[in-house]
This record gives sequence, structure tokens and C-alpha cells, in this order.
Amino acid sequence: MKGEFIKEEKIADKTEEEKRIELIRSVIKTKEELANFNNNFEFIDDELIDYYVLQIKANKIKLDYLMRTAKRKGIKLDRMEERLIRENDAM
Repeated sequence: MKGEFIKEEKIADKTEEEKRIELIRSVIKTKEELANFNNNFEFIDDELIDYYVLQIKANKIKLDYLMRTAKRKGIKLDRMEERLIRENDAM
């Protein structure tokens, strides 16, 4: 599969609802990645400490950005909607 690319849709081609859901998915994914790095941090080798610290910091910055963007757009993230999106994505 070397050299294969996944064609992404242009943001302009998406409806406002699709953009809203995509932003929520990004928040969910970033929260999961941050939780995974935090959980794994306790069990890493000394050689990987810098890597995990940087990943945790990067995910915190990304999550802050996504949350500010959601707030600016008037998108409220509640647990129920987050759960529904996770369930739909799992199908």
C-alpha cells in the first residue's frame, strides 16, 4: 500500500452540520489520544520520556485549540452527543 493516498473532502464541500460533527470527532479523537499517552506514561522506558511529554503537551494544545474553535462557533459538547457520535463511528 505504499504510495496510496486517501482523498479528503474539501472543507468547502461540507455542510455546516458536517463541519460541526467533524470538529466534535476531532475533539473526541484528541481526548482519546491524550488519555492514552497519559496512561502509557507511567509504564514507559526512560528513553521515551521526552517523546511522551511532547505528545502529551501537543495533544493538550490541540485540544485547547479545538475547544476554543467549538466555543467560537457556538458548539457545545455534551457527553450524550459525544457518546452518540462514538457509537455511530463504531458501526
